[in-house]
Amino acid sequence: MATTAYEHDADGCKFIPATQRPDGTWRKPRRIKDGYVPQEEVPLYESKGKQFKARQSTGLPVGLTPEIAAEVKKSKKGTIQPIPGMIINVEKKKKKKKTQGVSEATEKLARCEITEPTFGTPPPPTNTTSTQSDPNKRLKNLKKKLREIEALEEKISLGSLKNPDAEQKEKISRKIEIMKEIEILEKSSE
Repeated sequence: MATTAYEHDADGCKFIPATQRPDGTWRKPRRIKDGYVPQEEVPLYESKGKQFKARQSTGLPVGLTPEIAAEVKKSKKGTIQPIPGMIINVEKKKKKKKTQGVSEATEKLARCEITEPTFGTPPPPTNTTSTQSDPNKRLKNLKKKLREIEALEEKISLGSLKNPDAEQKEKISRKIEIMKEIEILEKSSE
């Protein structure tokens, strides 16, 4: 964006002179108050965190004295020289020989045993729902199922449900089992 040139009038006040628009009309000259900074000249906002991070990203350790920091910046040629008084421990890592690693791996593999799994008959499924839940809840649920079965039978006998699907037929076939279980639960609750 082009920076605007300010002019001073006879009183010494700043103003932006009149300019011509592309269509040929003229803009009025605008007076500028003291201290006004045009929008395009206002610096971008930078949060405190961003400013702090920018100050820290010098690549120098925290707490470094300004004299040493100035020397480092002057002599900076891709590497930072050690700080006076700082002990640098330069120990070369010992490399393991490849033969040691191979021998360890073969020893571990020799100790491994592979056995075939044995498949037997699975244990018979137990009716865990009746033993785990409260007998009164189970009785209530069974009575509800019995009512649903009776409602289905009634719909079939009245003719409103002409072709029951497989699930409905299966539900009706379980009526006797449900009635027996209700009797058992009623006897045990007495």
